[in-house]
Amino acid sequence: MGLHIFWFIPTHGDSRYLGTAQGGRQLNHDYLKQVAQAADSLGYEGVLIPTGRSCEDPWVVAASLLPVTQRLKFLVAVRPGLHQPALAARMAASFDRLSNGRLLINLVTGGDRAELEGDGVFLDHAQRYEQSAEFIRIWREILTRSHEGDTFDFDGQHLRVKGARLFFPPLQQPHPPVYFGGSSPAAHELAAEQADTYLTWGEPPAEVAKKVADVKARAARHGRTVKFGIRLHVIVRETDAEAWAAADSLISKLDDDVVNRAQAAFARMDSEGQRRMAALHAGARNKAPTLGADASSLPPEGAPTSSGGRATFGRTRADLEISPNLWAGVGLVRGGAGTALVGDPETVATRIQEYAELGLENFIFSGYPHLEEAYRFAELVFPLLPRKLREKLPGPSLTGPFGETVANVFVPRAAQS
Repeated sequence: MGLHIFWFIPTHGDSRYLGTAQGGRQLNHDYLKQVAQAADSLGYEGVLIPTGRSCEDPWVVAASLLPVTQRLKFLVAVRPGLHQPALAARMAASFDRLSNGRLLINLVTGGDRAELEGDGVFLDHAQRYEQSAEFIRIWREILTRSHEGDTFDFDGQHLRVKGARLFFPPLQQPHPPVYFGGSSPAAHELAAEQADTYLTWGEPPAEVAKKVADVKARAARHGRTVKFGIRLHVIVRETDAEAWAAADSLISKLDDDVVNRAQAAFARMDSEGQRRMAALHAGARNKAPTLGADASSLPPEGAPTSSGGRATFGRTRADLEISPNLWAGVGLVRGGAGTALVGDPETVATRIQEYAELGLENFIFSGYPHLEEAYRFAELVFPLLPRKLREKLPGPSLTGPFGETVANVFVPRAAQS
């Protein structure tokens, strides 16, 4: 299987050490451009641009990086509740056309209620997934029908459009591919029914296999097939000892208060995926538990991450290696993807291949700092992977409409032109 390898644009900040300003990078366009151009020249398929209130806006960032890259694809977020589906479809079509087909869509439902409420979204977990299902259905239909100039009506529980129409269709048909991640049953159902690629965060292979099997079975009931991918950090060095030393160094500036505050914030989220990430290390108290055979082994939603008072956090390899070479140290203070593959090039490549054998073909990696680690991973691991080499982008093949739309309704006919 040819693997699609992606990198990450750190629009929420970058550093040599987690949880401290020491070793931090100035987040400006020049630095983001360096990371994007490194990924482009090294042969990464594309880059994920994160979203949320702690990040620069992903659409603005992606658009700014288009003219300084050549073949790199951009996995950019749409967020139901913040975007309207018709506007999001127009944005996607414009970006796809102007980039010559370099757009991928990341459907983000969101798991931090405080953040969502700050953005004006007051739906609970179940309602957000209902809204997301309606959103992506409308988005897909508008883009798909744009190739024939058709309109679309939809009257749902959360969203409604009447006569939705897109005059300028996307280059990719029927629409740019949709990526989606989530760990709850509602998320799996949404992925099975609407997504092109299901993404998981870096859990142990046995747990990832369960997710793949569940989404695959749900998709089959809808008469669909879904591709699969994983989001991971990576710490690779020429020797295993050097890699683990680098992992220790990454969290060497952390103190208990920072970890406590981060874990308390994560515990307030209603994200099943974030809960599973936290369960992998449990704040690194003594010996970290793993996910176990079923959800009964997980702490309940909203459970505190320490047993009262000021916790003392162990940070040894034994505490945080929750599966061979899978390290949960990043998740002590980082929300979302919190695990990293750690080891020498051969070991990391072997672990990647183990995930690939479960049916995963899309791998989205990152490392701290992102510029240097993009080079390091490409130089050390790329030669060991069965990568899917990037296809040459097609030449311009856009078709009409030609001429200015009349009264915002009518497209000029050829005879009139």
